[in-house]
Formats: sequence, structure tokens, C-alpha cells
Amino acid sequence: MAPRLSLLLALLLAGASRAQQQQFMEYMERRFGALEERISQWHDQSSRYSTELREFKSQVITMLENMEKEQDRLRTEVENTAVRVDRLEREVDYLETQNPVPSCVEVDEKLMENQVSTAKKRKNEKYDKLTDCSDTISQVKAMKILKKFGSSAGLWTKDPVGSSEKIYVFDGSRNDTVYVFPRMREFTLFSATRKAARIKLPYPWVGTGHLVYGGHLYYIRQQGTFQVIKFSLANKTIVDSSVFPAEEQVPVFGLSAFNYIDIAADEEGLWAIYATRENEKNICLAKLDPISLDIEQMWDTPCPRENAESAFVICGALYVVYNTRLPSRSRVQCVFDVSGAMTPEDAALVYFPKRYGSHSSMKYNPKERQIYAWDDGYQIIYRMEMKKKLEI
Repeated sequence: MAPRLSLLLALLLAGASRAQQQQFMEYMERRFGALEERISQWHDQSSRYSTELREFKSQVITMLENMEKEQDRLRTEVENTAVRVDRLEREVDYLETQNPVPSCVEVDEKLMENQVSTAKKRKNEKYDKLTDCSDTISQVKAMKILKKFGSSAGLWTKDPVGSSEKIYVFDGSRNDTVYVFPRMREFTLFSATRKAARIKLPYPWVGTGHLVYGGHLYYIRQQGTFQVIKFSLANKTIVDSSVFPAEEQVPVFGLSAFNYIDIAADEEGLWAIYATRENEKNICLAKLDPISLDIEQMWDTPCPRENAESAFVICGALYVVYNTRLPSRSRVQCVFDVSGAMTPEDAALVYFPKRYGSHSSMKYNPKERQIYAWDDGYQIIYRMEMKKKLEI
């Protein structure tokens, strides 16, 4: 009986083992089937992504090729436009040379009577020159745009006396802080003012007619009347001040309403360019003593204020620069020589290259024979070619 039970038990255990093995095999088959399905899906997705990537790459290459063609086309159009603009500018220059602008000097009986009356009141009308300078502008030799800095109106300059290389910048038509750069290089290379020293003036300035001359800063202050302030750059103090002896002043330049007095320097010293309501159509000129700020002589010039934007003095001759309400090419259209060696009709009509807007200041440096100009926020240097007045 016992052997039968043992045999039966062995058969039962063998049957159970085969059932477990069958279940395990079925489980493994299901897992492998799932893995195969996932691998198949991954392969399909990978194949689809590869196809899409190739199509995208092809589209990008096509777009880049089209962009290069369009760039070449635009470059060609720009070059053609530049050639046409250059040709038009040469034609305009030629036409301006062949058809000069009519003289700005208005000669009529009333003006002559005013000049005679003024001459009687002023006994020192004849000017005795301090130097033998007899140069006048022949043409603008070169133009160099340094940078764009600050407001649309302002001025920048150097001291024409001595060997200082410092650059002085007056930003705006009303302010009280002057920026001082050690050299032209620092002013040109750095867009910010971190390389500049700051001079805070005791009183704010008005306009853009200021000047640095002989270690002093001459600037215009308005407190009811207009004052010329002489400020020492060494001691940072006011050395002298003087009320400008002109009644009922009006803006000296028709296109620069913020300028009432423009201080200029040349080979003869300091000058003041201004205008009064008494002779409001034309610009006035005065010789200024740089030491005492006294007015040595005064002249009523025939140069009109209308459409004037700036002015400067060279060898005792006032050069007034004109423009239009819609800025175009600036030009010297009126010249007044205090010595009488050159008449306004004899002076050459000088054009400045077309730029950005109009000049808010033009400061002539007699030592360097060049003009420091502020044009709508751009700082520009004009190098002048000179000739003798006797050669006119």
C-alpha cells in the first residue's frame, strides 16, 4: 500500500511542476512579445523621425540658399543706389558751382542809413589788427565724424592756447556740468563718460556759444540780462564776470533759438557774436578783451540772422553758416571782414558736406586750423583749406 501512495505522490508533484513550467513559459512568451512590439514601435518612430529630420534639413538648406540669393540681390541694389546717390551729389555740387546762391547781403537805403548812424556813434570802427594773419577759407578740405554723444545740441572744443590735449564737452543748451576728457583718444573710444572728469559750474550756462581759451572757460549765463562768466580751470573758481553791454538781445541765429551770444576765438583773440532788437535782421560782432571781458569794438554786419545756424571767426573775418528749416547742406553764405581787406562779395561760397541735421555749434581752433562742430548729437571735425585774401 505504501509504494502505491509514494508513486501517486510523485505523479502529482510531477504534474504540478509541469504546470508551473508551462505557466512560466507562457509568461516569458508574453514579455518577449511585449518587448518585440515596443522595439517594433521604436523602430517605426525612429524611421519616421529620421525621415522628418532629413526633410527639415532639406527645407533649411533651401531657405539658406534663398536667403543668400536675396542677400546678393539686396547688396547689388544697395551698391547701385550708392553709385546713383554719389552721381547725384556730384551733379548737385556741379550745379551749385555753376549757379551760386545769390548773395545774402541786402543793400538798401535804410540799411545804409543805419550803418552811417552807427558809424557816427562809434568812433573806433576802424580795426587795427594785432597779427599779420591774412588767410581766408578756400574750401572744406576734409570731414571726420568722431562719434555720437549726448543731446542734439551742444558743443565740444579744445583750448587753442598752450599744449593741452584735453577735450571739453558741453552737453545740451542748458546745463551746469562740463565733461573733460584727457585726450581725443579717450573721447573717441569710450561711449560713456566714465573716462571723463566733471566740472560743476557755479551757475548753469545757456546756449552753445561757450569757449575754452588760455586756461579759462568763458560761458554765457542768463539772469535777466546776459552775463559772460570767466571761470578758471586751474582753481575751479570764477575769475571775472561782466554784463554784456547790449540791450534787448534776440537769438543771434535764426535756426538756433537757444543762442544769444556766441563767443569765438581766432588768431586775433576773442570775439562775441550777438544780435539786438534794434538791428534784429542782421548779426552783430564785438571784439572781446579776454582779460577784463571789456568790449573793445562793435560792428553791425550785413549778415542776416534768418536761416543762420552758426558762425565762426578766422583772421578777423566773421563767417556765417546758413541752412534751411528742413536741414540740407550748410554753407558759408556771408562773410564780414572787420579790417575791410575782403568784401562779402569777394568771399568764396563754401559748402560743408551733407550730414545729419544742422549745426548747434562750430568752434574754430586757430592753432589747428580746423572746426569742432556739433551736428544733431554727432561730433565732427572740419579741416579747412586756406588761401590769402589777396588771392581772391
